[in-house]
Amino acid sequence: MANIEVIMGDITTQKVDAIVNAANSTMLGGGGVDGAIHRAAGRELYEECLKVPEGPGGRCPRGQCVVTGAGRLPCKKVIHTVGPVYGGGAGDAKVLGDCYRNCLVAAEREGIESMAFPNISTGVYGYPLREAAEVAINAVREILPKTPSVKLVRFVCFNRENYQIYEELLKR
Repeated sequence: MANIEVIMGDITTQKVDAIVNAANSTMLGGGGVDGAIHRAAGRELYEECLKVPEGPGGRCPRGQCVVTGAGRLPCKKVIHTVGPVYGGGAGDAKVLGDCYRNCLVAAEREGIESMAFPNISTGVYGYPLREAAEVAINAVREILPKTPSVKLVRFVCFNRENYQIYEELLKR
């Protein structure tokens, strides 16, 4: 069974096989985690994302994911996923959970053994921190038995409040 851990830190410095990018549907950078990952990865990541064909919902529809190289990042791959803009409806939790589940399925397909997740949809997309952490942890725990190549899942929190929420919930 895989280890699940939480740290406080910067997702762009994680020495894991893959990091997850909380992207927008264009996958071409923006604010928050997406912008930080693109700045750290450099032009290479941007160029690779441009090659992903656009379809309904953009290059990466909500709840889905796309795997690319990592440019100058210390990881091998970036798994881009687009979370929901929080509206308080039941569908938000399903889409957010799908982000985590689909990223783990993609990691399994790619032979990824270690990966780091940011706190998807909790920035400008407005998802409440505790609710998002509960969805994330439940989705990861649900799908991990079906992704045996993944040995480590790390939640990387950018601030103390989010870190403490994850730490508390992971003890349950």
